[in-house]
Amino acid sequence: MDPVCFHIGARPVYWYGVMVAAGFLACLAHLTALGIREKRGSSYGSDVAFWIMLFGIIGARVAYVAANAQYYLQKPMDVIRVDQGGLIYYGGFIGAFAAGIVYARIKKISIPALADFVVSALPLGHFFGRIGCFLNGCCYGTATGLPWGTCQHGATRHPVQIYEALLNLGLYLALIAAYRRKKRDGQVLAVYLLAYPPGRFLLEFLRGDERLGWHGLDYAQAVSLALFAAGLILAWFVFGARRQRHS
Repeated sequence: MDPVCFHIGARPVYWYGVMVAAGFLACLAHLTALGIREKRGSSYGSDVAFWIMLFGIIGARVAYVAANAQYYLQKPMDVIRVDQGGLIYYGGFIGAFAAGIVYARIKKISIPALADFVVSALPLGHFFGRIGCFLNGCCYGTATGLPWGTCQHGATRHPVQIYEALLNLGLYLALIAAYRRKKRDGQVLAVYLLAYPPGRFLLEFLRGDERLGWHGLDYAQAVSLALFAAGLILAWFVFGARRQRHS
């Protein structure tokens, strides 16, 4: 599979970069439309999207560079070549979350309300990103004999990138429904934290690329468990505590 989408002169433009850009535009469209629907103004969604996605990409890249420090010490100029691939999702999630807190403080916006607003678009951008991983040949799966296996890195492998893309697409639709029905700020974020981390945890068992390990789990699985635990605590506050007050 050719990771190059097209050339501008002699310079290749990679599928990964194209799909990351598509994910950004899709999230921007979602947040802009949602901001208009909620009468926040046409620029609200784009302003939020810019800062969240900027620091999300920075966080994702920093995490990837740190995980592959030996390579980047030898080739420091490659640190900025995001178009070729090399983003760790959970690093991006942490970077975006931190940026969201700062943005909410500056703009005097409720942090849970902003989190719900932003996370409703997150799986859509992630969907495009995982399609980019598939086309780029990174984040590949373990070997399989299943008929839908794809040839990557010299073997027929689980298209784990597609599995995760479909997970995110389904989650995106679920979050839209949750957002429309929410009764309290923080509920959409809680749904995300209860749904995505377990799915990611299980899909990590099908990853065939080199993974950072920690006490028998890889890095992404450890972070998934932590985020799921945070989701349980948040869900108790925004769902369970509310029911107790009305009982």
